[in-house]
Amino acid sequence: MNPASSHPALFNLGFRVFFAGAGFLAVISISAWLLVYAFINDYLPEITILDLTQFKPFSPFQWHAHEMIYGYSLAVIAGFLLTAVKNWTGIQTLHGYPLALLFASWVIARLLWLTGISGMFGDNWLAFAALFELLFMLGMCYAIASPIFKVRQWRQMAILSKLFLLALGNLAFYLEAFGVFENGIHMALYGGLYLIIALILTIGRRIIPMFIQNGVSYPVTLFNAKWIDICSLIGVLGFFISEVFFSAPLLSSVFAALMVFVTSIRIVGWYTPGIWKNPLLWCFHVSLFFIDLGFLLFILAQFFSISPYLSVHAFGFGAIGVITMGMMARVSTGHTGRSFKALPVSLLIALLLLSAGAIIRVMLPLLLPTLYPNWVVISGLLWVLAFVIFCITFLPYWSQPRVDQKYG
Repeated sequence: MNPASSHPALFNLGFRVFFAGAGFLAVISISAWLLVYAFINDYLPEITILDLTQFKPFSPFQWHAHEMIYGYSLAVIAGFLLTAVKNWTGIQTLHGYPLALLFASWVIARLLWLTGISGMFGDNWLAFAALFELLFMLGMCYAIASPIFKVRQWRQMAILSKLFLLALGNLAFYLEAFGVFENGIHMALYGGLYLIIALILTIGRRIIPMFIQNGVSYPVTLFNAKWIDICSLIGVLGFFISEVFFSAPLLSSVFAALMVFVTSIRIVGWYTPGIWKNPLLWCFHVSLFFIDLGFLLFILAQFFSISPYLSVHAFGFGAIGVITMGMMARVSTGHTGRSFKALPVSLLIALLLLSAGAIIRVMLPLLLPTLYPNWVVISGLLWVLAFVIFCITFLPYWSQPRVDQKYG
């Protein structure tokens, strides 16, 4: 019997349901955050349903950061890896009802995080959120690691180790929230952010040059060198350890400077003019630019009066936001049997809006810092609009069978 006949196409492969979930969460969570932020800044003082004390034992800003790192970003990672591992190993990854159960645990945790702060679940919502969140992370780690171990693809350990550390980071967040582990929230949020950047750099080194070389309409050989890979590994690992575990800003700045050097070489070495004809190619360079800018702003914040949150949002909004939308679009197109030569115009509009939002969120506060709250709100609205367009465009891709009638 055709396995597709027993469940909706949405659960044929991991990218479908988790990209859909990530896209809708990107809209809902940032919309909710804009309301909270507007309330904090007295833009909407008439909103009486918001009581900031309901965010305890963490702040509204930590609530927002947690949902973007461990809600949105991990959904994209789950969808991507559940799909990629099938290609890497030749083993069918989670699909059908087991995939639906894994996704349900993620959804329940997200609903609790979105509604728990309203007070409707009392003080118990966080415990239930932790339960379903950790069930999701354990299930995801097992579903991704199992086929890799079966075929002994040890080269994937660099990816699996980061996934495991993300699970530990989320656990640390909840342990501090319950008063068990000190400094767990800080380690979880910053460690999680930097791990995702490291994951982007690890996977990006494998796929970005190949995608660009295959995607432009002319032969091109992009620059790569082993010493750059080694410098990148040293820089990322050193920055992660010194900043998350030791809070040593000067040492972290040294490793950040190394990453500025390495990423700048990547941007130049992987550049070819043909990328500007395809949004699924130039989005890689936009993301790399914001990774570069994030490390640079981190260094500048140690010596000048620059908000450290500009570096955080260069990584989160500019780098992670742009590349995840681009990769979701690419995977959703290729793995539903569609052609990369006939991309919808709406995808270009969504990526342009998202890139504009990143520029406004990260760069305009440097020029006009007194209007900082305005830049936050405007960039947030552009994020929401970009993902609304993205979800409307790709919902048929996720919910309908492949156009070539294959399973997946």
